[in-house]
Amino acid sequence: MRKLFYVFIILIFSACGTVQSIIKSSFPYTATLTIPASAEPGKMLTAISTGNSFDQNFTKDGNNSSRISEVHIVSAKMQSTLPADFNIGNLSSAKIYMAKENGEGEVLVASRTDIGPNSGNSIVLDIDNTHFLDELVREPSVRIRMVYQLRNKINADASLRVALSITANPSPRN
Repeated sequence: MRKLFYVFIILIFSACGTVQSIIKSSFPYTATLTIPASAEPGKMLTAISTGNSFDQNFTKDGNNSSRISEVHIVSAKMQSTLPADFNIGNLSSAKIYMAKENGEGEVLVASRTDIGPNSGNSIVLDIDNTHFLDELVREPSVRIRMVYQLRNKINADASLRVALSITANPSPRN
């Protein structure tokens, strides 16, 4: 009951740019990308998924970002989810792009060109925070696209969860 009260309070004050920037900065955008077993090593390949942020579940239209600005990536992480022990070192490189759901406005947000062969099931990606993502985070959902190159042939489909943490400031016009 107490959690419901706090959610209610947050919703009431979500019109405030400061609160919106704190909320948006607290919940990463996540997407699950699938690498099919049929993927060929040595070729540049693409995986696409829809990215969402947990805070979008608390708004009427999936968007609580009207009063924030200067949104950019602060960290990016990739973790295997199926199988949980999938070695991300099977990839030699990965680039993560974020765009509107229809693919417009795509920008590079994270990459890793030197994935080691024994990286394990989780890696931190190098961020590209040279672009503001204000328009993208105002969308109900975004498209996450990974361009990757396999180092080794894999025996089964692999699912990778990408988490993109952002930071935002209150909009100066509010």
